[in-house]
Amino acid sequence: MGIRQAFHSWPVVKQLTGADRSGRGAAVQSAPTAGLEPRTKTADEVVKSVCPYCAVGCGQRVYVTDGRVVQIEGDPDSPVSRGRLCPKGSASEQLVNSPTRLTTVRYRRPYGTQWEELPLERAMAMVADRVVDSRARTWEDVDKEGNALRRTLGFASLGGATLDNEENYLMKKLFTALGAIQVENQARI
Repeated sequence: MGIRQAFHSWPVVKQLTGADRSGRGAAVQSAPTAGLEPRTKTADEVVKSVCPYCAVGCGQRVYVTDGRVVQIEGDPDSPVSRGRLCPKGSASEQLVNSPTRLTTVRYRRPYGTQWEELPLERAMAMVADRVVDSRARTWEDVDKEGNALRRTLGFASLGGATLDNEENYLMKKLFTALGAIQVENQARI
C-alpha cells in the first residue's frame, strides 16, 4: 500500500472528504471491521432472565447456541434496568462458562483435608438429616416458667440479595415451620 492510498484510507481523511461527515458509517469502517458480526447473530434462541447478582433484578437476554450460552446482554424490555447492566451483570456470561466453575457437590468431611464429590441426592439427604437431627437436639418446647416456646436455636437462615420475593417467602415459611426463629436476609443487614 502506497503512502497516498494509506493516507486516503485513514478514517479522518475519509470522513472529511467523503459523504460520511458524521464519521459513523463507511468513513470509520475498515475491511476487518466490515467482516465482523455480532455474537448474538448466530444464536439459536434468546431466553429472558434476571441477573443473579444483587437484589435489583435487572433483566437479561441470554443468547444460546447449541445449548451453550454465548452472550448475555441487558433486556431493553425490562422495566427495572431498561437494557442496562452493571459490570457484574455484564460479565455474567463468564460466570456461566468459566472453566473453573464447579458443577458438582463438593464435601469435606469433619477434620478432613481433601474435598470429595458427592451425588446431589446424597448431599441433599445429608443436609435434611442434619436439619432434622439439629432440630431434635435443640428443640425448646417451653421455658423455665412453663411458657410455650416451640422453637429451635439449632439452625438459622440467611438469605441472599439475589432471592426474589417468592423465594424469600418460601424460605421464611419453611424455616418458621421447622421452628427456627433466626431467619434473616443479607439485603436487610
